[in-house]
Amino acid sequence: MRVSFVSDSDGWGGAEVWLTHHLRRAAGNGATASLVCAEPVAGGFTGLAVDRAVVPLTRHTAAAPATRDALAAQRPDVVVVNLVDPASNTAAVAAALDVAPTVGVLHLVGDTRTGEERAALAALYRRLAGAVSPSAQGREQLLADLGLDPARVHVVPNGVDVPDDPAGPAGHAVPRIGAFGRLTAQKGFDVLLAALRRLDVPFEAVVGGTGRDGERLRAAAEGLPVTFPGWVTDVRGFLAGLDLFVLSSRVEALPLVLLEAMAEGLPCVSTDVGDVRRAVGEDAVVVPVEDAGALAAALRGLLTDPAARALLGARARARAERDLGADLMARRTFAVLSGVAARRSGTAGP
Repeated sequence: MRVSFVSDSDGWGGAEVWLTHHLRRAAGNGATASLVCAEPVAGGFTGLAVDRAVVPLTRHTAAAPATRDALAAQRPDVVVVNLVDPASNTAAVAAALDVAPTVGVLHLVGDTRTGEERAALAALYRRLAGAVSPSAQGREQLLADLGLDPARVHVVPNGVDVPDDPAGPAGHAVPRIGAFGRLTAQKGFDVLLAALRRLDVPFEAVVGGTGRDGERLRAAAEGLPVTFPGWVTDVRGFLAGLDLFVLSSRVEALPLVLLEAMAEGLPCVSTDVGDVRRAVGEDAVVVPVEDAGALAAALRGLLTDPAARALLGARARARAERDLGADLMARRTFAVLSGVAARRSGTAGP
Protein backbone atom coordinates (compact mmCIF):
# COMPACT_ATOMS: atom_id res chain seq x y z
CA MET A 1 0.00 0.00 0.00
CA ARG A 2 1.46 3.36 -1.08
CA VAL A 3 0.40 6.22 1.21
CA SER A 4 1.17 9.88 0.61
CA PHE A 5 0.86 12.22 3.59
CA VAL A 6 0.19 15.94 3.12
CA SER A 7 1.25 18.58 5.65
CA ASP A 8 -0.15 21.98 4.67
CA SER A 9 0.75 24.01 7.75
CA ASP A 10 2.47 27.31 8.43
CA GLY A 11 4.06 26.16 11.68
CA TRP A 12 5.34 23.06 13.44
CA GLY A 13 3.05 21.59 16.07
CA GLY A 14 1.32 18.48 17.30
CA ALA A 15 -0.15 17.64 13.90
CA GLU A 16 3.34 17.49 12.40
CA VAL A 17 4.59 15.33 15.27
CA TRP A 18 1.62 13.01 14.65
CA LEU A 19 2.63 12.76 11.01
CA THR A 20 6.25 12.01 11.89
CA HIS A 21 5.18 9.11 14.11
CA HIS A 22 3.25 7.60 11.20
CA LEU A 23 5.99 8.13 8.64
CA ARG A 24 8.45 6.29 10.89
CA ARG A 25 6.06 3.39 11.41
CA ALA A 26 4.67 2.99 7.89
CA ALA A 27 6.89 0.10 6.82
CA GLY A 28 6.07 -1.85 9.97
CA ASN A 29 2.39 -1.52 9.09
CA GLY A 30 2.66 -2.72 5.50
CA ALA A 31 2.87 0.68 3.83
CA THR A 32 5.33 2.65 1.73
CA ALA A 33 5.04 6.26 2.85
CA SER A 34 5.82 9.48 1.03
CA LEU A 35 5.34 13.09 2.01
CA VAL A 36 4.21 16.35 0.43
CA CYS A 37 4.88 19.19 2.84
CA ALA A 38 4.58 22.96 2.80
CA GLU A 39 7.76 25.01 2.87
CA PRO A 40 7.29 26.43 6.42
CA VAL A 41 7.40 22.96 8.03
CA ALA A 42 9.72 21.16 5.61
CA GLY A 43 12.77 21.46 7.87
CA GLY A 44 11.09 19.46 10.62
CA PHE A 45 10.86 16.41 8.39
CA THR A 46 14.53 16.43 7.40
CA GLY A 47 16.20 13.11 7.99
CA LEU A 48 13.15 10.91 7.53
CA ALA A 49 13.78 8.10 5.05
CA VAL A 50 10.79 8.85 2.82
CA ASP A 51 10.23 10.34 -0.61
CA ARG A 52 9.57 14.01 0.14
CA ALA A 53 8.31 16.87 -2.01
CA VAL A 54 8.31 20.45 -0.73
CA VAL A 55 5.56 22.70 -2.08
CA PRO A 56 4.23 26.21 -1.37
CA LEU A 57 1.86 26.65 1.55
CA THR A 58 -1.73 26.55 0.31
CA ARG A 59 -3.61 26.95 3.60
CA HIS A 60 -6.41 29.50 3.15
CA THR A 61 -5.93 29.56 -0.66
CA ALA A 62 -8.25 28.47 -3.45
CA ALA A 63 -6.06 25.95 -5.30
CA ALA A 64 -2.98 23.80 -4.79
CA PRO A 65 -1.60 22.82 -8.22
CA ALA A 66 1.92 22.11 -6.92
CA THR A 67 0.49 19.81 -4.25
CA ARG A 68 -1.59 17.97 -6.84
CA ASP A 69 1.39 17.52 -9.17
CA ALA A 70 3.64 16.30 -6.35
CA LEU A 71 1.03 13.78 -5.24
CA ALA A 72 0.49 12.53 -8.78
CA ALA A 73 4.22 11.92 -9.12
CA GLN A 74 4.17 9.76 -5.97
CA ARG A 75 1.33 7.57 -7.37
CA PRO A 76 -0.30 6.78 -4.02
CA ASP A 77 -3.06 4.29 -3.35
CA VAL A 78 -4.30 6.53 -0.53
CA VAL A 79 -3.61 10.16 0.41
CA VAL A 80 -3.75 11.41 4.00
CA VAL A 81 -4.22 15.15 4.50
CA ASN A 82 -3.40 16.68 7.87
CA LEU A 83 -6.19 19.14 8.65
CA VAL A 84 -5.13 22.01 10.86
CA ASP A 85 -8.83 22.78 11.37
CA PRO A 86 -11.97 22.00 9.35
CA ALA A 87 -11.86 24.85 6.85
CA SER A 88 -8.34 26.09 6.16
CA ASN A 89 -6.83 23.20 4.14
CA THR A 90 -9.52 22.85 1.48
CA ALA A 91 -7.13 23.48 -1.42
CA ALA A 92 -4.89 20.62 -0.30
CA VAL A 93 -7.91 18.35 0.17
CA ALA A 94 -9.20 19.13 -3.32
CA ALA A 95 -5.75 18.49 -4.81
CA ALA A 96 -5.52 15.14 -3.04
CA LEU A 97 -8.99 14.09 -4.19
CA ASP A 98 -7.90 14.67 -7.78
CA VAL A 99 -5.18 12.03 -7.34
CA ALA A 100 -6.40 9.17 -5.13
CA PRO A 101 -8.88 8.23 -2.40
CA THR A 102 -8.25 10.65 0.44
CA VAL A 103 -8.49 10.45 4.22
CA GLY A 104 -8.62 13.66 6.22
CA VAL A 105 -7.17 13.80 9.74
CA LEU A 106 -8.93 16.50 11.77
CA HIS A 107 -6.61 17.37 14.62
CA LEU A 108 -8.64 20.24 16.05
CA VAL A 109 -12.28 21.27 15.91
CA GLY A 110 -12.96 24.71 14.58
CA ASP A 111 -15.05 26.96 12.36
CA THR A 112 -17.06 25.11 9.70
CA ARG A 113 -18.50 28.33 8.24
CA THR A 114 -22.20 28.97 7.57
CA GLY A 115 -24.60 29.10 4.66
CA GLU A 116 -23.16 28.54 1.20
CA GLU A 117 -19.61 28.34 2.53
CA ARG A 118 -20.54 25.46 4.82
CA ALA A 119 -22.44 23.76 2.01
CA ALA A 120 -19.35 23.92 -0.21
CA LEU A 121 -17.13 22.64 2.60
CA ALA A 122 -19.53 19.77 3.31
CA ALA A 123 -19.65 18.83 -0.37
CA LEU A 124 -15.85 18.64 -0.45
CA TYR A 125 -15.61 16.62 2.75
CA ARG A 126 -18.27 14.14 1.63
CA ARG A 127 -15.93 13.17 -1.20
CA LEU A 128 -13.40 11.88 1.35
CA ALA A 129 -12.92 8.13 1.47
CA GLY A 130 -12.53 8.38 5.23
CA ALA A 131 -11.72 10.67 8.12
CA VAL A 132 -9.86 10.30 11.39
CA SER A 133 -9.85 12.43 14.53
CA PRO A 134 -8.04 11.89 17.81
CA SER A 135 -11.17 12.96 19.71
CA ALA A 136 -14.86 12.10 19.81
CA GLN A 137 -15.51 15.85 19.60
CA GLY A 138 -13.75 16.01 16.25
CA ARG A 139 -15.73 13.06 14.93
CA GLU A 140 -18.97 14.66 16.07
CA GLN A 141 -18.18 17.89 14.23
CA LEU A 142 -17.48 16.01 11.02
CA LEU A 143 -20.81 14.22 11.33
CA ALA A 144 -23.02 17.04 12.59
CA ASP A 145 -21.64 20.00 10.64
CA LEU A 146 -20.37 18.40 7.44
CA GLY A 147 -22.56 15.33 7.03
CA LEU A 148 -19.93 12.63 6.63
CA ASP A 149 -20.90 8.96 6.62
CA PRO A 150 -20.55 7.73 10.23
CA ALA A 151 -19.15 4.40 9.01
CA ARG A 152 -16.16 6.23 7.53
CA VAL A 153 -15.28 8.56 10.41
CA HIS A 154 -12.97 7.02 13.00
CA VAL A 155 -11.60 8.09 16.38
CA VAL A 156 -7.94 7.07 16.70
CA PRO A 157 -6.52 8.36 20.00
CA ASN A 158 -3.14 10.04 19.82
CA GLY A 159 -0.02 8.25 20.94
CA VAL A 160 3.62 9.08 21.64
CA ASP A 161 6.98 7.40 21.95
CA VAL A 162 7.08 5.73 25.37
CA PRO A 163 10.74 5.76 26.47
CA ASP A 164 12.33 2.78 28.21
CA ASP A 165 14.02 5.15 30.67
CA PRO A 166 11.39 7.63 31.90
CA ALA A 167 12.85 10.63 33.70
CA GLY A 168 10.14 10.95 36.32
CA PRO A 169 9.89 13.97 38.64
CA ALA A 170 13.17 15.87 38.87
CA GLY A 171 13.14 16.12 42.66
CA HIS A 172 13.91 19.83 43.03
CA ALA A 173 13.84 21.16 46.58
CA VAL A 174 11.45 23.83 45.28
CA PRO A 175 9.09 21.95 42.94
CA ARG A 176 9.27 23.05 39.31
CA ILE A 177 6.06 23.34 37.28
CA GLY A 178 6.39 23.16 33.50
CA ALA A 179 4.33 23.72 30.38
CA PHE A 180 5.11 24.30 26.74
CA GLY A 181 3.43 25.01 23.44
CA ARG A 182 2.70 27.91 21.12
CA LEU A 183 2.32 31.12 23.08
CA THR A 184 -1.21 31.79 21.84
CA ALA A 185 -4.63 32.13 23.44
CA GLN A 186 -5.52 28.53 22.56
CA LYS A 187 -2.93 27.19 25.00
CA GLY A 188 -4.33 29.10 27.99
CA PHE A 189 -1.01 30.19 29.45
CA ASP A 190 -2.69 33.38 30.66
CA VAL A 191 -4.97 31.18 32.79
CA LEU A 192 -1.93 29.29 34.07
CA LEU A 193 -0.25 32.54 35.11
CA ALA A 194 -3.43 33.65 36.88
CA ALA A 195 -3.45 30.32 38.75
CA LEU A 196 0.21 30.69 39.70
CA ARG A 197 -0.52 34.11 41.24
CA ARG A 198 -2.98 32.42 43.60
CA LEU A 199 -0.41 29.97 44.96
CA ASP A 200 0.84 30.54 48.48
CA VAL A 201 3.41 27.71 48.49
CA PRO A 202 6.96 27.64 47.08
CA PHE A 203 7.32 26.81 43.39
CA GLU A 204 9.22 27.62 40.24
CA ALA A 205 7.67 27.52 36.77
CA VAL A 206 8.97 27.33 33.22
CA VAL A 207 6.87 27.94 30.11
CA GLY A 208 8.51 26.82 26.89
CA GLY A 209 7.49 27.93 23.43
CA THR A 210 7.19 30.91 21.13
CA GLY A 211 4.24 32.72 19.64
CA ARG A 212 2.44 35.97 19.04
CA ASP A 213 1.41 36.37 22.70
CA GLY A 214 4.93 35.98 24.06
CA GLU A 215 5.48 39.60 25.12
CA ARG A 216 2.06 39.87 26.72
CA LEU A 217 2.58 36.67 28.70
CA ARG A 218 6.01 37.76 29.90
CA ALA A 219 4.48 41.00 31.13
CA ALA A 220 1.70 39.09 32.88
CA ALA A 221 4.33 36.93 34.64
CA GLU A 222 6.20 39.91 36.12
CA GLY A 223 7.00 39.23 39.75
CA LEU A 224 6.34 35.49 39.50
CA PRO A 225 9.11 32.85 39.63
CA VAL A 226 8.43 32.01 35.96
CA THR A 227 10.95 31.75 33.11
CA PHE A 228 10.32 31.60 29.36
CA PRO A 229 13.19 29.70 27.69
CA GLY A 230 11.81 29.95 24.15
CA TRP A 231 11.18 27.18 21.66
CA VAL A 232 11.68 23.67 23.03
CA THR A 233 13.83 21.56 20.70
CA ASP A 234 14.65 18.81 23.21
CA VAL A 235 11.28 17.74 24.61
CA ARG A 236 12.66 14.95 26.78
CA GLY A 237 15.34 17.24 28.19
CA PHE A 238 12.73 19.88 29.01
CA LEU A 239 10.44 17.39 30.74
CA ALA A 240 13.35 15.87 32.69
CA GLY A 241 13.76 19.18 34.52
CA LEU A 242 10.20 19.22 35.87
CA ASP A 243 8.44 17.96 38.97
CA LEU A 244 4.93 18.64 37.67
CA PHE A 245 3.50 19.20 34.19
CA VAL A 246 0.52 21.43 33.37
CA LEU A 247 -1.64 21.66 30.28
CA SER A 248 -3.84 24.77 30.49
CA SER A 249 -5.34 24.80 26.98
CA ARG A 250 -8.73 26.13 26.00
CA VAL A 251 -9.10 23.84 22.97
CA GLU A 252 -7.37 20.56 22.13
CA ALA A 253 -8.23 17.07 20.87
CA LEU A 254 -5.84 14.80 22.76
CA PRO A 255 -2.63 16.83 23.10
CA LEU A 256 0.62 14.99 22.43
CA VAL A 257 2.54 17.13 24.91
CA LEU A 258 0.40 15.85 27.79
CA LEU A 259 0.93 12.25 26.67
CA GLU A 260 4.69 12.84 26.39
CA ALA A 261 4.77 14.14 29.96
CA MET A 262 2.80 11.13 31.19
CA ALA A 263 5.16 8.78 29.32
CA GLU A 264 8.04 10.33 31.28
CA GLY A 265 6.27 9.51 34.54
CA LEU A 266 5.44 13.10 35.45
CA PRO A 267 2.38 13.95 37.54
CA CYS A 268 0.11 16.01 35.29
CA VAL A 269 -2.68 18.54 35.66
CA SER A 270 -4.78 19.22 32.56
CA THR A 271 -7.81 21.20 31.57
CA ASP A 272 -10.83 19.17 30.50
CA VAL A 273 -10.34 19.58 26.74
CA GLY A 274 -11.12 17.18 23.91
CA ASP A 275 -10.71 13.55 24.90
CA VAL A 276 -8.32 14.15 27.79
CA ARG A 277 -10.65 12.86 30.51
CA ARG A 278 -11.66 9.85 28.44
CA ALA A 279 -8.03 8.99 27.60
CA VAL A 280 -6.28 9.52 30.92
CA GLY A 281 -9.01 8.62 33.38
CA GLU A 282 -7.86 9.18 36.96
CA ASP A 283 -4.18 9.12 36.00
CA ALA A 284 -3.99 12.91 35.71
CA VAL A 285 -5.78 15.67 37.57
CA VAL A 286 -8.37 17.19 35.22
CA VAL A 287 -9.86 20.64 35.91
CA PRO A 288 -12.40 22.83 34.10
CA VAL A 289 -11.26 24.99 31.18
CA GLU A 290 -10.45 28.64 31.98
CA ASP A 291 -10.88 28.13 35.73
CA ALA A 292 -7.78 29.63 37.34
CA GLY A 293 -9.08 28.87 40.82
CA ALA A 294 -9.54 25.17 40.14
CA LEU A 295 -6.17 25.00 38.42
CA ALA A 296 -4.49 26.70 41.38
CA ALA A 297 -6.16 24.30 43.84
CA ALA A 298 -4.98 21.26 41.85
CA LEU A 299 -1.43 22.59 41.69
CA ARG A 300 -1.36 23.49 45.39
CA GLY A 301 -2.49 20.00 46.35
CA LEU A 302 0.34 18.36 44.41
CA LEU A 303 3.01 20.94 45.29
CA THR A 304 2.45 20.31 49.00
CA ASP A 305 2.34 16.50 48.76
CA PRO A 306 5.47 14.84 47.30
CA ALA A 307 4.00 11.37 47.85
CA ALA A 308 0.91 12.27 45.83
CA ARG A 309 3.12 13.59 43.03
CA ALA A 310 5.12 10.36 42.97
CA LEU A 311 2.00 8.18 42.94
CA LEU A 312 0.33 10.21 40.20
CA GLY A 313 3.51 10.14 38.10
CA ALA A 314 3.73 6.35 38.42
CA ARG A 315 0.09 5.99 37.39
CA ALA A 316 0.63 8.32 34.43
CA ARG A 317 3.56 6.20 33.25
CA ALA A 318 1.55 2.99 33.57
CA ARG A 319 -1.31 4.51 31.57
CA ALA A 320 1.11 5.60 28.84
CA GLU A 321 2.63 2.13 28.62
CA ARG A 322 -0.80 0.53 28.35
CA ASP A 323 -2.82 2.91 26.17
CA LEU A 324 -0.87 5.89 24.85
CA GLY A 325 1.93 4.50 22.68
CA ALA A 326 2.56 5.69 19.13
CA ASP A 327 2.82 2.07 17.92
CA LEU A 328 -0.81 1.44 18.90
CA MET A 329 -1.92 4.72 17.32
CA ALA A 330 -0.15 3.92 14.05
CA ARG A 331 -1.61 0.40 13.87
CA ARG A 332 -5.09 1.82 14.23
CA THR A 333 -4.50 4.53 11.63
CA PHE A 334 -2.99 2.19 9.04
CA ALA A 335 -5.90 -0.21 9.56
CA VAL A 336 -8.23 2.61 8.46
CA LEU A 337 -6.02 3.33 5.45
CA SER A 338 -5.91 -0.36 4.52
CA GLY A 339 -9.69 -0.39 4.49
CA VAL A 340 -9.74 2.57 2.10
CA ALA A 341 -7.19 0.91 -0.18
CA ALA A 342 -9.17 -2.34 -0.11
CA ARG A 343 -12.37 -0.58 -1.15
CA ARG A 344 -10.51 1.07 -4.02
CA SER A 345 -9.19 -2.27 -5.29
CA GLY A 346 -12.50 -4.02 -4.75
CA THR A 347 -11.15 -6.48 -2.18
CA ALA A 348 -12.60 -7.09 1.25
CA GLY A 349 -11.42 -4.78 4.01
CA PRO A 350 -12.55 -2.84 7.05
